[in-house]
Amino acid sequence: MESPNQKIDEARQEYIESLAETMEMYGLSPSMGRLFGIMFFHDEPMTLDEMRTQTGMSKTSMSTGVRALSRLKLVHKKWQKGIRKDLYEAEHDQFRSFVDFFAQQWEKEIEINQSSLRKTEQKLRALRDDPQLSEEDQEQILRDLEKLEQAKQYYQWLRHLVDAFESGNIFKHVPIPDKSDSF
Repeated sequence: MESPNQKIDEARQEYIESLAETMEMYGLSPSMGRLFGIMFFHDEPMTLDEMRTQTGMSKTSMSTGVRALSRLKLVHKKWQKGIRKDLYEAEHDQFRSFVDFFAQQWEKEIEINQSSLRKTEQKLRALRDDPQLSEEDQEQILRDLEKLEQAKQYYQWLRHLVDAFESGNIFKHVPIPDKSDSF
């Protein structure tokens, strides 16, 4: 017969597995999702050894997973008096986690693509003045520059979206539901 603790763990497992799937959708490993899920349900901060016992993961992959989750602000390092090992706990504010995760991803996208966009635009503008280009090539360059202008507008919009997320203004437009609005 199953103990109450086993039944609780079994009940939690469905949500933990859905977190693993979700993490994979966002480019993270399912094991990181499981690790986050285990930490999400754990009431106290956990050591790497405790996490390893719960997940069966190696200490190396556990450490790598915790570092990645920490960078994404899904896991936080905690300090407790008298405990010498590093302790970690999951971020329980899923709204904050969502904001932090997506803002970081969008910041990366903006940084990577704006730099390339500027370099491409400079090269195309320099080419546009080349007297050896045919009229067809010059028209192509103008069309490409117009596409880059549209891309700049997108990154400007994305910058505003990141700002709205980071400042919390997004919640004025899409309010956090109160507890009675659960699905």
